[in-house]
Amino acid sequence: MSEEKAVAAPFPGVFYRRPDPESPPYVKVGDAVDAGTVVGLIEVMKMFQEVQAGASGHITAVLVENEQAVDAGQTLVTVG
Repeated sequence: MSEEKAVAAPFPGVFYRRPDPESPPYVKVGDAVDAGTVVGLIEVMKMFQEVQAGASGHITAVLVENEQAVDAGQTLVTVG
């Protein structure tokens, strides 16, 4: 089994699991991802930055809720 990789927030802000309120989440537990897969967005001062998985594998955990404030370095999801 592969080692899990933590996907961390690159900076503090508000984490969004969905591109808009009517859309499904970018990823959920069990989804296959590659390094470039978008796992969410972080908003800082009305600017949105995509957060990518950074590794190939499957989402093993989603550790933050939609619209939750996050700190820089906080783990958002894990990929295994």
